[in-house]
Amino acid sequence: MKRFLTSVAALGLMAGGASADYTLTILHTNDFHARFEPISKYDGPCAAEDNTAGECFGGSARLVTAIADARARSNNAILVDGGDQFQGTLFYTYYKGALAAEMMNKMGYDAMTVGNHEFDDGPEVLRGFMDAVDFPVLMSNADVSAEPLLADTLAKSAIIERGGERLGLIGLTPQDTDELASPGDNITFSDPVAAVQGEVDKLTAEGVNKIIVLSHSSYAVDQHVAAETTGVDVIVGGHSNTLLSNTNDRAEGPYPTMVGDTAIVQAYAYGKFLGELNVTFDEAGKITEAKGEPLVLDAAVTEDSGTVTRITEAAGPLNEIRNRVVAETAEVIGGDRDVCRAMECTMGNLIADAMLARVADQGIQIAIQNSGGIRASIDAGEVTMGEVLTVLPFQNTLSTFQVTGEVFLAALENGVSQVEEGAGRFPQVAGVTFAFDAKAEAGSRVSDVMVDGMPLDLAATYGVVSNNYVRNGGDGYAMFKTADNAYDFGPDLADVTAEFIAANAPYTPYTDGRITEK
Repeated sequence: MKRFLTSVAALGLMAGGASADYTLTILHTNDFHARFEPISKYDGPCAAEDNTAGECFGGSARLVTAIADARARSNNAILVDGGDQFQGTLFYTYYKGALAAEMMNKMGYDAMTVGNHEFDDGPEVLRGFMDAVDFPVLMSNADVSAEPLLADTLAKSAIIERGGERLGLIGLTPQDTDELASPGDNITFSDPVAAVQGEVDKLTAEGVNKIIVLSHSSYAVDQHVAAETTGVDVIVGGHSNTLLSNTNDRAEGPYPTMVGDTAIVQAYAYGKFLGELNVTFDEAGKITEAKGEPLVLDAAVTEDSGTVTRITEAAGPLNEIRNRVVAETAEVIGGDRDVCRAMECTMGNLIADAMLARVADQGIQIAIQNSGGIRASIDAGEVTMGEVLTVLPFQNTLSTFQVTGEVFLAALENGVSQVEEGAGRFPQVAGVTFAFDAKAEAGSRVSDVMVDGMPLDLAATYGVVSNNYVRNGGDGYAMFKTADNAYDFGPDLADVTAEFIAANAPYTPYTDGRITEK
């Protein structure tokens, strides 16, 4: 069911003094995740022949064209990003933030917010990216004063000028980034409402009356921030990979979603869409009209030839790795986030089965994988290492450890505690079955836990395999941080998964009811 906070698709109020109106086109992207090359309809790699046949979407070369065309339609435009440029393909693994900085400079971005994945390799890589870009990178709801790499560099807000007017831009990052990524011990994250209001008040005191929040915090949080703050005109969202649209039947809400006088937009993810919001402000800085629609970057958008050449060049060092065929699958292996973050999914079963098979001879009984670590689906047919690395791009290693049944139950409760929000902590499992009730209070949702066909014994000790991110407390799994006999330095999860598919080729994806919802 579509979750509409309001059925209003756009706000159109006639105001006097038309001569004083100020119009602005806000072009925006979010959750690009290093998809510099075109993607398939499953958000994974798209073969060159399929791109030629018109079956691919996105890619930096289409984005360059779409941005140029949109700017040509507007007398006043800015280009902003809602975070998570980092992580997702071999391009990031190899180049870290350097290629993202190059492409964003080429496209002429005006600002972006820090996404949680911008911290995947610690403050060092984020600082290198910030040094390379020609625009401000912002984050309001964190204290970075104790982190020397960011203390004097990462601002909470910025003011830019466009068309003779000053625009205030505020960055927003997930409050639980310390659980989602690796920001280190020197940064603390805080409540988004208080942080945004503080920057709005500061900007207003400086005479700025047009304020845009770049929010990598989710559609739900954006609606909350809009409702609980004053003075925010537009929120450009990210993090939840939400498609807002007035024409697409898969949209989760209208574009823009209006909460009071605040217009909220988001444009899915992976460069598949370019958001285009046209806003009119009156002389007092109040929105009198907000309308637009995300533009799908399909075959109708011509790829910029110079960008194609540059991305092809950048792909050179990666091709030997990613073009290697490692296995075959009889059907699509589904890694869609909307499925895997809510229920048992075929990609989740594959990964969990692969982990458990790899270490079963070590006395390990249970595998658990966070769905946030599953980043794409795999097409039917030949499976390349590049496809596997797109699904599992984080270079996580297998971790084995021991916990009591009581601790493992707490882990499952954590896993389903935010299922209604589509959180990445949702558990995909092997060796265990369980049920959950999403309507029950978080912490009391899990039941009917069975391990190897026997009821979970809260006092018994179980051997568990996961990835090193989860074992060290990522995605809220803090209960694993003190596990016994922990070993976090197993083989790369992507390699383990590729080898498992190969050993079972042609692999047939399946679900078997190991996770049920009451």
